[in-house]
Amino acid sequence: MLPSDPIMLLSVVNMKLRDSYASLDALCDDLDVSEADITAALAGIGYAYSKERNQFV
Repeated sequence: MLPSDPIMLLSVVNMKLRDSYASLDALCDDLDVSEADITAALAGIGYAYSKERNQFV
């Protein structure tokens, strides 16, 4: 389960992308979470997913 707090979510998602997943799509499929929900939550604090960097920046 991913944290609901956006700052904690950012930290956990970026760590998982760095250490375990080649893409946001792979992370969402594996954890059975909505890519749209993660993207929206992190957009709310000013972050967007970068495919090139495979992290939210």
